[in-house]
Amino acid sequence: MNKIVTLKEEILEASRELIRQQGWSAVNIRAVAAACGVSVGAIYNYFDSKAALVGATVESVWCEIFHRPEDGAVFQDTQACIVWMYKRLEYGSKQYPGFFTLHSLGFMQEDKPDGKRRMQQTWQHILGALSSVLKQDHKVRTDAFTGQFTAEKFAGVLFSLMLSALLRQDYDPSAVLEIVRRTLY
Repeated sequence: MNKIVTLKEEILEASRELIRQQGWSAVNIRAVAAACGVSVGAIYNYFDSKAALVGATVESVWCEIFHRPEDGAVFQDTQACIVWMYKRLEYGSKQYPGFFTLHSLGFMQEDKPDGKRRMQQTWQHILGALSSVLKQDHKVRTDAFTGQFTAEKFAGVLFSLMLSALLRQDYDPSAVLEIVRRTLY
């Protein structure tokens, strides 16, 4: 049973490496099988189609980019969290050129239900983490949030700004940090 998990992780790592070296067009069942040194059938044991492989790869890229930091204090302070997130976005853009614009965001517009579901799941996780940070940040004024202006709604605004930064490839969080300062502190 442990070999199954290891092999699936090896397949996803090989897919990520193909993306880093050759771009998204390199990810297909045959290329990944060759990179792993296994048969095409071995890949089909885990992924029933190229779409399933690509969807799982997209999810694994997001997980690598937003892997929890060593310093848990990042999630206690809104500003530290935003700085960390923008650094991770920059890392993701360098490691996986075109990931955010060409494929990841494309899942939201195309008819790829599995990829779309995985993207929404990942985005919900990020939104949940942002909401949690906003609620735990002791520097936030007690009257900053109301029944209509909730931590969840502000997390959505911050997330929208993050997506905008991705499209512009602008990883400087200074304007967002100023918005946080003026709005919450």
